[in-house]
Amino acid sequence: MKEKFENALGKMWDKLDGWFNAFVVSLPNIILAILVFAIAALISKYIKKIAYRLASRTNLQESMKQLISQIVAILVIIVGLFFVLGILNLGKALNTILAGAGVAGLAVGLALQGALANTYSGIILSYVKQIKFGDWIETNSYEGEVVDIDLRVVTIKQVDNNMVYIPNKLVVENPIKNFSTTAQSRVILECGVGYDSDLEKVRNLVTSTIAKNFEAVENKTDVLFLYREFGDSSINFETRFWINSTSALEVAKAKTEAMIKIKSVFDENNIDIPFPIRTLNIPKPIDIANK
Repeated sequence: MKEKFENALGKMWDKLDGWFNAFVVSLPNIILAILVFAIAALISKYIKKIAYRLASRTNLQESMKQLISQIVAILVIIVGLFFVLGILNLGKALNTILAGAGVAGLAVGLALQGALANTYSGIILSYVKQIKFGDWIETNSYEGEVVDIDLRVVTIKQVDNNMVYIPNKLVVENPIKNFSTTAQSRVILECGVGYDSDLEKVRNLVTSTIAKNFEAVENKTDVLFLYREFGDSSINFETRFWINSTSALEVAKAKTEAMIKIKSVFDENNIDIPFPIRTLNIPKPIDIANK
């Protein structure tokens, strides 16, 4: 038993000695490989900055600029790894790694279909011009300002200052209403007046009031005034005019201001804005006692 142990111990030392000799022989290659990898890492940082500067000269979204610079940096690192494996004479290991990476990539791709779909959609959103930082949009029943677009979600800041994170896939696959694509927004205001009102006078008062209080409206002919219907209690009309803003919040503020001004001028001219009224016709009571 002792002889077997000593024999096994001797073989182990021989093997360790062989490994040590191989390490000493390969030490220059190892040092060179470490040096090459360090140089590749430093170069990748500079290349990333240069790629970002070049991308900044284009009209790409910020997320796309960062993505391009990151991909370029990763490619430089990969090239450095190929050089390192060649210096260490690990060609066979390289083939094995590539084969394993292919199988692993397939498995990961199947497992991360949703995440990859969001990543692909994020790249698409980085290219399209219909949505960008600072735009006021409405999509997937959410409305707000676009504050970030990355490879996973689109971040929207709502009127109440809450953040909504919508997966890129949903934004790409669903309609987007962008309030910021034009320099102006239209305000639509609905109201009604009593049946005893002078309709021509109502129209003149509303259009002149809007023209006086909003800079984008040069004169009252720029205000679109339409009577819509004979309602149950009022004659309903609709007023449309433009403001110099693309924010839905500014549209709401303009609509509020218009309502205040119109109500004030109606009060001054004794024009009624009626609320729903129901009239009850009660027949003459029957005198049962006399009958």
